[in-house]
Amino acid sequence: MINDIFLTNNLNNKKERFVPIDEKNVGMYVCGPTVYDDPHIGNARPLVIFDILFKILKNKYSSVTYVRNITDVDDKIIKSSNEKKISISNLTQNIIKSFSDDCIFLNCENPTEQPKATEHIDLMIEMVSELIKKGYAYENKNHIYFEVKKFNDYGQLSNKKLDELIAGSRIEVSENKKNPEDFVLWKPSLENEPSWDSPWGKGRPGWHLECSAMSKKFLGNEFDIHGGGIDLIFPHHENEIAQSRCANETKVFANYWLHNAFITMSNEKMAKSQGNILKIKDFKGKISGQVLRLALISSHYKQPLDWNDKLLDDCQNTIDKWYNVYLPSNKEITDQIIQPLYDDINTPGYIANLHKLYDKAYKGNDEDKQIFNSACNFIGLLHETKEEWLNFKKIKIEISDSEIEKKIELRNKARADKNYKEADNIRDYLLDKGVLIEDKDGKTSWKLK
Repeated sequence: MINDIFLTNNLNNKKERFVPIDEKNVGMYVCGPTVYDDPHIGNARPLVIFDILFKILKNKYSSVTYVRNITDVDDKIIKSSNEKKISISNLTQNIIKSFSDDCIFLNCENPTEQPKATEHIDLMIEMVSELIKKGYAYENKNHIYFEVKKFNDYGQLSNKKLDELIAGSRIEVSENKKNPEDFVLWKPSLENEPSWDSPWGKGRPGWHLECSAMSKKFLGNEFDIHGGGIDLIFPHHENEIAQSRCANETKVFANYWLHNAFITMSNEKMAKSQGNILKIKDFKGKISGQVLRLALISSHYKQPLDWNDKLLDDCQNTIDKWYNVYLPSNKEITDQIIQPLYDDINTPGYIANLHKLYDKAYKGNDEDKQIFNSACNFIGLLHETKEEWLNFKKIKIEISDSEIEKKIELRNKARADKNYKEADNIRDYLLDKGVLIEDKDGKTSWKLK
């Protein structure tokens, strides 16, 4: 049927018709941010993709519960707090605020629930106790580990055998484990680290545990959709499945698993070690959130997205053109228009439909324009008035070519010296001045926005 939703399920790598457990209450859980640093453009992709899936589901079903967690206790947070010499509470509060601002900038709806890990430690302790009681976990020196070999389906999501998973991943080495593949559920806290009382002494949960505990609270033992970035398939999501199914004694944790591919720059994955991280906040005031949103959905979510100046220019020009027929609208759009999104969130196909609707609106009447604007609004675009859009475009750039070249030379030297923090600072400075730079084939080019 035209309004059936199809999703590529990573449990079997097949596109399947979406059939919810309960049509009156669809449940989706998506892994949210670990709040140790400001979100970057790679973090923005799942934000926008699953925001659109939320809209798709709400268009068809009367009630959708979308849960996106916030990890506010983690090794990365402790390390960042020490490096920045600020308290963990101040760090996490600042990053949560930055994350919330970025969501507004990208015009993402609020999820139904946004639980924090630190607010659900009691549920995590309960789950660990259940796993010990049922023989799936063991204690050693105040550490609690999940014994992977006792869960026969481990590796189903990754579609790999246990030996392959161990060989291809960085497994935490610890003399406290029975087996190398076992993962931590609870560990003792060092002095001045966050800690909670537990039957095994003061400590804190392992990273994987929070999503199992919080999804159970808000969605139950079994729910419809679990999402996140492709980097979470192993070990995070694999471990979630193992501990949840064993603790809850179910054959299913989530029925559909969706993962978006990476964002790359010059076909290299965004990473601090590459010195190519672009933070969302650094685009503000220079590039519209609408342009970033369109760029993030310009390729299918399962395909890598290469981030470059041409992509942003094309999206800027497209939004600019579309505002030629701007007309506020509350007009409902048909399933036929939405159809590409029903087909595994095919945003490129939907954008192609928008171009056709634009051509019709440009030559047509107000009703055609309203249909086009409603179709744009459905995926979070053209939500600003035309006046707001035009005012944003009036931003002036004041920087000389010689200053740009000098800054690029300094950045290249910093990268050569592996001083990636300084390289990031220079990139941010140029971005603040409206200058976009791109590293390709060992050379750096720049362009004014």
